[in-house]
Amino acid sequence: MEEENNQMTEEEKNETIDEQDIEVIEPDSDSETNKTDHQEENKESSKGMDENELDILQNKVDQLEKEKNLIEDKLLRQQAEFENFKKRTRKEKEAIHKFKSQDIATDILPVLDNFDRALHADNADVNEAYIEGVTMVYKQLLDALKTHGVEAIDVVGKEFDPNLHHAVMQVEDEDVESNIIVEELQKGYMLKDRVIRPAMVKVNK
Repeated sequence: MEEENNQMTEEEKNETIDEQDIEVIEPDSDSETNKTDHQEENKESSKGMDENELDILQNKVDQLEKEKNLIEDKLLRQQAEFENFKKRTRKEKEAIHKFKSQDIATDILPVLDNFDRALHADNADVNEAYIEGVTMVYKQLLDALKTHGVEAIDVVGKEFDPNLHHAVMQVEDEDVESNIIVEELQKGYMLKDRVIRPAMVKVNK
């Protein structure tokens, strides 16, 4: 009986020792927290990198948009300049065609002046047939010039226009309104809508 008690005592001792040797391992809360914090930091770092990349890409997009606008503006300017160049070229060609008769008309004007003087001179001693012949040639010249757009400027009784007339004398006539042309001293001529020589006139004050 005593041996059993002793034996039991030994077993109890062993159990006590075993219980003392068993060490319960509790989870390391600090380690888990650090792990979680590290994961959060990685997420924040990754998020920060993504935002930086987006900013860089956005800057590139803005720069490309600015360059595109500059190129479009340059193209529009060049297109406008080209259109203006075409218009100027077309107008110049039209003007050349329109006024191609100006040089020859200018050369013929002195001949017309001489005919005009001859017809208005004292022709009492001149053969009438001769005068008719000169008049006919004079009219033919005028008609030929008219077909090319050259015509005499109508002046007598018209209001003085510095764009059409060249006043060389002034008179005072109460029966005529002021600034009205009373006499033509030399014919003026126009080529279509361009004055190639203004008329020399006498104007009432």
